[in-house]
Amino acid sequence: MPVVRPTGRMGQLGLVLPIAPPGNPPAQPGSTTRRTGGSTLGRTTGVEPGLAQALAARCAAAEDAGATGLWAVDHLFWGTPMLECLSTLAVAATATTRPILGSCVLQLPLRRAAAVAKQAATLQLLSGGRLVLGVGVGSHPGEYRLAGADFARRGRDLDRGLDELRRCWSGDDDRYQQAPAPPPIPVWVGGSSPAALERAARLGDGWVPLFVDPEDYRGAVTDLHRRGAEAGRRDRLAAAGGVPVSLGATTEAAAARGTSWLGALYRLPARAFARHLVAGDARHCADHLRRYLDGGADHVAVMVAGDRAVEQFAELAAAMADVTGGALPAHSPGIGPADVGPPFPPIPSASVAPPQPEPLEVPA
Repeated sequence: MPVVRPTGRMGQLGLVLPIAPPGNPPAQPGSTTRRTGGSTLGRTTGVEPGLAQALAARCAAAEDAGATGLWAVDHLFWGTPMLECLSTLAVAATATTRPILGSCVLQLPLRRAAAVAKQAATLQLLSGGRLVLGVGVGSHPGEYRLAGADFARRGRDLDRGLDELRRCWSGDDDRYQQAPAPPPIPVWVGGSSPAALERAARLGDGWVPLFVDPEDYRGAVTDLHRRGAEAGRRDRLAAAGGVPVSLGATTEAAAARGTSWLGALYRLPARAFARHLVAGDARHCADHLRRYLDGGADHVAVMVAGDRAVEQFAELAAAMADVTGGALPAHSPGIGPADVGPPFPPIPSASVAPPQPEPLEVPA
């Protein structure tokens, strides 16, 4: 099976888009409900005026800041409001012209693969071929239960779903086809386990894990290419990765803020993220991210562990261009709060955790 590559030149640094819609902060610490006047937004229905425009402005600002990829995370059920993954990327497609648009990662076993195939095909056409479909199994049994999917079968269901995606895109049935047919869509597999690496090598076009330190990453990339060769893949598989980053004047302050933010997001103690978070000033963080590139990464997707993602990314991208000898475009000096709209709301405090989702199993 030939490897499908992203359209155009894939740059080195991308941004994981903020996970929640813009709006007022939650009603109280730990709450999953937003309040605007007498209405309630969050778990109950409500309308947020200008939401699509605010998201589009952030995507455009991230592109101006040097993001060569825009990534959207995926959860059907979560403890805080979260925009749907492929819908978010559709907005990004209308607001930008150059970055690849990726899911990081879409939990395919929670969905009907044929429906995902049609959504992805449409997005690939509308974006001019910029989509990278990242897929994975997730790690939350409660989310599977609420979606009516079998958590115990998630690996087998992902394998079957990958086969069905490609069958839908191939148009083999003369009577019933998903048309128009899209340009080829790269499929990257998430996860850092040996099973995920094997799946990426056999069935994927690339690999996009989260929470892997640079030294482990280097060894895993070597393993990925070895497994790909053993599976008869003649072309080189893409290697990417998601890395949480927190910028600050001091490493200690940046680490404290970033681990607290991640702990609240995943409903885990902040210390669980101490070894995974890249924290410090922009130059220090850029030097650290360079280690992933040196270890074989084609692309690094930055998850800013904070509430001003675009601004922090702009600072990091400028430092990264310095570190890589100008390989990344410098950010526009005019980017600021007025350019990207109102801030995304802070992640709720971890002091009061909802009953679900279950904690993420962060690698030791």
